[in-house]
Amino acid sequence: MRAAWLTAAAIIAGMTIMRLVYAGVLDLRTDEAYYWTWSKELQLCFLDHPPMIAWFIRLGTALFGDTNLGVRFAGILAMAASQLLLADIVRRVTHDVRAVLLAILLPEAALYYGLLMAKVAPDTAAIPFALAMIWALVRLAESDDGRWWLATGLFGGLALLSKFTVVMLLPAVAAFLLVPAWRGRWLASPYPWCGALIALVVVSPVLIWNAQHDWASFRFQLVRATAPRDVSLRTLGDYIGLQFGQVGFVLLPVTLTALTLTAWRGYRTREPVAILLSTAVLVPFLYFLWKSLTLRIGDTWPMFMWPVGFAAVAINIVKLEQDGAPAWFIRSTVRWARIAVVTGIAMVVLIFLYYVAAPWNFLGRSDPIGAEAGYQQVAARVDQELAKTGATWIATSDYRTYAMMRWFFRGRVPVVQINERARFIGFRDPGMSMIEGHAGLNVVREPDNTGRLLADTSARREPLERVERVWRGQVMDSYALEKLTGWTPELSPPPDSPLYQWRWLAGDLDGTPRG
Repeated sequence: MRAAWLTAAAIIAGMTIMRLVYAGVLDLRTDEAYYWTWSKELQLCFLDHPPMIAWFIRLGTALFGDTNLGVRFAGILAMAASQLLLADIVRRVTHDVRAVLLAILLPEAALYYGLLMAKVAPDTAAIPFALAMIWALVRLAESDDGRWWLATGLFGGLALLSKFTVVMLLPAVAAFLLVPAWRGRWLASPYPWCGALIALVVVSPVLIWNAQHDWASFRFQLVRATAPRDVSLRTLGDYIGLQFGQVGFVLLPVTLTALTLTAWRGYRTREPVAILLSTAVLVPFLYFLWKSLTLRIGDTWPMFMWPVGFAAVAINIVKLEQDGAPAWFIRSTVRWARIAVVTGIAMVVLIFLYYVAAPWNFLGRSDPIGAEAGYQQVAARVDQELAKTGATWIATSDYRTYAMMRWFFRGRVPVVQINERARFIGFRDPGMSMIEGHAGLNVVREPDNTGRLLADTSARREPLERVERVWRGQVMDSYALEKLTGWTPELSPPPDSPLYQWRWLAGDLDGTPRG
């Protein structure tokens, strides 16, 4: 067993080093740079998401500065915290060292966790807090101490302060409370209700900000989720394919099988932890499956739930042995779990080498990393045109270009997204003294350079250059550069202005939803 622990420690250390290299070497993706801009603001909430991810990035950049590693460092810590929580959940339920080892290796075998936890996103913060909430409930079931409801509320509130989709864990908490025989005792106890109150207090910054701003972030999420769309097998296929890609072609069916067995065992015997673990994954998985018939599910949306499933995989093997399952079935279950770990880690390492060391582009413009790379080429050309034209500020019309220009210019030149101003409620002055009365440089992704946004303004547009964003020899995007004169952007237009509304309300319902 000592050899197994040493092997697992070596694997985790190697994979952690790999994530650190990935975090430091690869350019930020557009959403990462966008969240980095949030870290420069002191806001209780943002239009797209709650504020936790901004605080995570603020921690990393306080340690390592405004660098790739600084922005992403909290994700490395979040992965380590998640593995520790998984290990303790499985240890307390099974008291089996083999199951604990499996539990900490399973995330390493899933692409999203083994590598892409180094890619900062709101899920980076949500995952460890959601797991901590589950861990607190496992401690409750183990100890029968009602004070663990208070910890559940704390961690649940922190998870909601990270991402709204973790609200889909509430059915699991409700089932954990109501299905077992203890429901009458806990419903009569003040502890669950105090836990709910703590969660409400923790998430109050989001509620306060939304109450002050016409519930903007809630409406933003509801519009995305409820806008009418036609049934599409393509979006269904995208969702299923993403789960196989980010969880693992072997690990995904292994996890779903374990969850199904855990749900059967839990609801048949009314066992609290089995009910909790299975419901925490199967309910959101099935909800996203249903929604994927009409909506493209963002690549990160389901990622808060799968670590709970990994705990179920490890626990299920021990429970099968305790339940007297057929020996051949137990051997098969163990074998497939091992195959999932070995093949998954190998795939994660290969993908890491492809992005960090390989010179090829096998996927063309469809490459998920390459599709957001090469912005330094655009920034370099913009810098040249600023010097040539005498422009003192940069205008954009999409948040991705805005974020990348802010990232590369680091405050040296004011950058303004002239539309979707609802994204920037409460943001600081970007530098109006360098904008008002001065020429600007408009950086517009083609084919969005028709000028419709500026048609009703006094802006005069002078076409300048066209610049391509290239990754490994493949043109990913083209941008038009224009000189803007005779106009000052309105940073706080009225809510009925087309320059205020985000595109989901302005009719652009075909855009790709982000995580």
